[in-house]
Amino acid sequence: MSDESDQTSITDGYVVPIAGLMALMFALMAGLTVPRALSGDPADAVLPVGFAVGAIAALRLRQRYAAASADPTTDETS
Repeated sequence: MSDESDQTSITDGYVVPIAGLMALMFALMAGLTVPRALSGDPADAVLPVGFAVGAIAALRLRQRYAAASADPTTDETS
């Protein structure tokens, strides 16, 4: 049930900055774990790669949400 008003939700402005901070956090953790991965067992490289994938995913989420909230008339389903 909606009141069909054009008011935005109070949480609309928080997704983009939080996703950006998450991307920064994952990138920082990836950078901090790289020396251990380079000097140790090859299996230790999984952790920085996982953090890097998390950072890229958070950046992609941020980019998609920012584009969707900037232009509400377009439908980004792809």
